Amino acid sequence: MQRQTTNAKKSEIKRSWFVIDASDQPLGRLASKVAVVLMGKNKPIYTPNVDCGDYVIITNAKKVALSGANKLQNKKYYNVSGYAGGLRTRTAGEMLEKYPCEMVERAVWGMLPKGRLGRQIYKKLFVYEGASHPHEAQQPNELK
Repeated sequence: MQRQTTNAKKSEIKRSWFVIDASDQPLGRLASKVAVVLMGKNKPIYTPNVDCGDYVIITNAKKVALSGANKLQNKKYYNVSGYAGGLRTRTAGEMLEKYPCEMVERAVWGMLPKGRLGRQIYKKLFVYEGASHPHEAQQPNELK
């Protein structure tokens, strides 16, 4: 008997909503777990060229942990405006204090595929500073 390879189609994909509490979780491990769920690699129907992933809500981004002794002072985040002298540098401590959602989003974005499909997958990520989120109507399940 010959096996058939199946490719997921957009119409066949069932999407779920998951909520993750980021409190005291290492940023990199959290981001890699979220990226797997967003891409759909945790499903048996995973197809690399189709967005088969689920929606993910991350709460308590302000309480995310960073491993490493001096990472809050030494890790840098860079933005370049494109103009001469337009480089802006922030430490991880500043990012965690002022922009915790952006810090988590950047970590997840770094683990997603780049290009049109990656941008489509990234739109299913929702990050919030506190414990509350406005997606109760979707009845998200807790992701351990």
